[in-house]
Amino acid sequence: MSRFLIILGLAIVVLGLAWPLIGKLGLGRLPGDIVVERENFSFHFPIGTMIAVSVVLTILINVILRLISKL
Repeated sequence: MSRFLIILGLAIVVLGLAWPLIGKLGLGRLPGDIVVERENFSFHFPIGTMIAVSVVLTILINVILRLISKL
């Protein structure tokens, strides 16, 4: 359990450090992302980005698990 938490923490740190590079890819500004900007308020709900990331990660994890199970 502790090993899993350490790996999860490292993954979050790497993702946080890579966030400026990810932002340049256009994530967070895809069609379907909801952005409301007012005078003293801004609200971002990146539903299009969440769906795209979910699909990509699902495919990637399935491919990795299939490769591991064949070994």
